[in-house]
Amino acid sequence: MKFSPYPYQQYCIDRIVSDPAIGLFLDMGLGKTVITLSAIRELRYNRWAVSKPLIIAPKKVAEATWSKEAAKWEHLTMMRIVPILGTTQQRLRALATPADAYVINRENVVWLVEHFKNAWPFDMVILDESSSFKNGQSKRFKALKLVRSRIKRIVELTGTPSSNGLEDLWAQLYLLDEGARLGRTISAYRQMYFTPDKRNRTTIFSYAPMDGSFDRIKQAISDICISMKASDYLTLPDVLENDIPVALDAAAAKAYHQLETELLLQVDEDTITAGSAGVLTGKLLQLCNGAIYNESHVPVAVHDCKIDAFMELIEQLNGQHALVFYSFQHDRDRLMEALTETKLRVRVYANAEDEAAWNRGEIDVLLAHPASCGYGLNLQQGGHHAIWFGLTWSLEQYEQANKRLHRNGQEHPVVIHHLLVQGGMDETVREALKDKGDMQNALLAALKVRIREVGGGGNAQRRNRGSRQNSSG
Repeated sequence: MKFSPYPYQQYCIDRIVSDPAIGLFLDMGLGKTVITLSAIRELRYNRWAVSKPLIIAPKKVAEATWSKEAAKWEHLTMMRIVPILGTTQQRLRALATPADAYVINRENVVWLVEHFKNAWPFDMVILDESSSFKNGQSKRFKALKLVRSRIKRIVELTGTPSSNGLEDLWAQLYLLDEGARLGRTISAYRQMYFTPDKRNRTTIFSYAPMDGSFDRIKQAISDICISMKASDYLTLPDVLENDIPVALDAAAAKAYHQLETELLLQVDEDTITAGSAGVLTGKLLQLCNGAIYNESHVPVAVHDCKIDAFMELIEQLNGQHALVFYSFQHDRDRLMEALTETKLRVRVYANAEDEAAWNRGEIDVLLAHPASCGYGLNLQQGGHHAIWFGLTWSLEQYEQANKRLHRNGQEHPVVIHHLLVQGGMDETVREALKDKGDMQNALLAALKVRIREVGGGGNAQRRNRGSRQNSSG
């Protein structure tokens, strides 16, 4: 296929070629992959400016997306993309193979840095989904930081650079400019642009942006980052959202209320932390879906209310294909069990062959975890219905997953269905995703509200019972 770049694509290619460090914060579907490969080709063959580019990507993207994109376009077919994947021996063989660019999954960045140490050979690094490096305390960030001075050119690609708030930007920008714009430490960044938010006497749990911080940060990084939205450059079909309420039967509602009450009242609202909040909401979300892991990590089925609503929705689609996102393994297993009773062609997404089969129209229902197929996959040819059986707190995963269908080449309006248990944690997560705010703060705030609603005077009553027991003893 002949590549005729849109003006915005050519602009991005030119910026990668001219700028030694650049962040392309481009919306999903704008062609980040072909833009980057075209720039690599120009730098490597026409300008002799780079000799060994490295692409760091999510695992599924590293396995197939970059190679497929190179094979797709006429001007890139001569480029050899070598994945550095598999066992240690397979990775070493890949490193010894001549290539125009190497692709490694982000989980192996630490191994790669430790393998080469001071002999780091990659003069150009592309971070596909740079938001994977937003945590300045992560091992992958620290590993790449060690070799940053040996990297002559760096490109960051993402559509969601700050899905959880402006704090996400610091680590990504540090890898671009080594702290020149937003400070050399996260503490310096917070001091310049944030103020302590949720805290107790000794610990600060979160930070809130100061007034005007967004505009100040935007101005500080505008020379090194490009931000574009698909809606400004492409004519895409509409996205329609369909929230489907799921009512629990009496037994299921009783079980949910009991679990919610017991879990929430175990944690005093003044000492709730992100760790305990994650455990609490995880269990409640599991129960919304119909099953919950016991202490031995064995799933225990509680109800089929959401499964029944899901099957009704599948029936209403009348044969239209559906991409279904699940949260837990027991969701996947129970969905598969329910779907086996139909004549539908069902598959769980695992690799590039599943992507191809879906786009060929050979799959009626494709089950996928948002973390496994949220990046790089082009699924717009196989259908236009996405069903969220279980929601995620991650705004980044949510938006990226939906963009698998709503991207350039989609010919139909995309319908995003959400199965939401009424009065359950599903609705809390849905509202947080709508607000597109700080997910962790939303989670903590939601739990505190629920503690007050569920507990009422429960905490006081529990303390009184404890006092009576102690005095009687």
